[in-house]
Amino acid sequence: MISVSEWRERLESEKAYDLVAELFDKIEKSNLNAYITLNKEEALKKAEEYDEGKKEGKLAGIPIAIKDNISTRNLRTTCGSKMLSNYVPVFDAHVIERLKQEGAIILGKTNMDEFAMGTTTETSYFGVVRNPYDENRVAGGSSGGSGAAVGGGETVLALGSDTGGSIRCPASFCGVVGLKPTYGLVSRYGLIPYANSLEQIGPMASNVEDTALLLEVIAGKDTRDSTNAGKDFTFNPDEIEGKKLKIGIIKEMGGSDEVMEKFSEAVDLIKSLGHEICEVSMPSFKYALAAYYIIAMSEASSNLARYDGVRYGYALDQLESWSKYFSKVRAEGFGDEVKRRIMLGSYALSAGYYGKYYLKALKVRTLVKNDFQRALKECDLLIAPTMPSLPFKIGELADPLTMYKMDVNTVPINLAGVPALSLPIGLVKGLPVGMQIIGDYFSENMILSFALQVEKELK
Repeated sequence: MISVSEWRERLESEKAYDLVAELFDKIEKSNLNAYITLNKEEALKKAEEYDEGKKEGKLAGIPIAIKDNISTRNLRTTCGSKMLSNYVPVFDAHVIERLKQEGAIILGKTNMDEFAMGTTTETSYFGVVRNPYDENRVAGGSSGGSGAAVGGGETVLALGSDTGGSIRCPASFCGVVGLKPTYGLVSRYGLIPYANSLEQIGPMASNVEDTALLLEVIAGKDTRDSTNAGKDFTFNPDEIEGKKLKIGIIKEMGGSDEVMEKFSEAVDLIKSLGHEICEVSMPSFKYALAAYYIIAMSEASSNLARYDGVRYGYALDQLESWSKYFSKVRAEGFGDEVKRRIMLGSYALSAGYYGKYYLKALKVRTLVKNDFQRALKECDLLIAPTMPSLPFKIGELADPLTMYKMDVNTVPINLAGVPALSLPIGLVKGLPVGMQIIGDYFSENMILSFALQVEKELK
């Protein structure tokens, strides 16, 4: 892994062009399959400009990888799907505009589960992403390419998006830091939607300080996104300096014996830092996973209706009849998991079932929010294992239901819209384990400051 400070140190004695070229060489020889599309020509041009003296911005000369569902002008954006395999956007997402303003060098677009639907990046049309710690294992999903690129030293920074754990899962599996910000802190303008009410773009990096730096760049006001909160973010780790925080362990969020053993070690470390530990219960969590999948799939079925081969996406050469054409385009353009979620979402929204499923799921969502609000009145922050298991082998989880259950610790955060960070807390059998740190709305500074304390102690 490469940190921003390490990269900047190298820039003092080496040319940015040579360093970026070296990175591309590594990517092209790699087995991780972390990237779908490389931005080589443009990235080397930007590195050359840096060498010529154009060094303005918080991220001047720093390489970054972008998840392939974030719109990049003149750079292919596929969502990991055959449906958009030839799509080249004509505009930049808000976060991309910010990165360019701050001088970042965009390396390319990272591999992901098709339309962000998955926990392993095995549903990608462009092939599975391999874990940098063990290439026979998954990198997590849906931002698996971004996690693997950071974890494998194929970028310094990366952007992911998180609908139900899609930043935190690969962060945990690839041993990197990943933050799902408060819903509305980062503009979603230019993010190709899966489930609008749940998803957020967020930063991924090798350490906490770099994650905070990237959040400073991408957070902020954007009038093109009606859900944007219009807030900026500035990292100030002094906020908790010398303070004793009350940290709640969420009783309903667990994991395998190996994961829990490593998590218990992290809890002991937190106690040694002088913070108070207590246990909190979230009764609504037993319904959260089911509610999440009903809401996410319902929104997906609505969002993905636009991909009909006429307005958007993959198209056929011949048109027999409209209904046959529409069905064939979607049958060929979407993968099995996307089709499964569209069908389940359409069913949940259909007449006679809307109230039985979708409305009930929205009520559960309110209960989850209430549980978080109650717990965060008692505690400053909450913690839990990010993922209930170690990274599993490629092809090991063939059953969709078992796969959905892997999101049990991450989806409640998206239902409530609160921020959460996955912090690497060590290795078990050579594989990374992540701890989730959860805070109240717009408490990113406290989360990152606390994570920095723990990270320093762990190292």
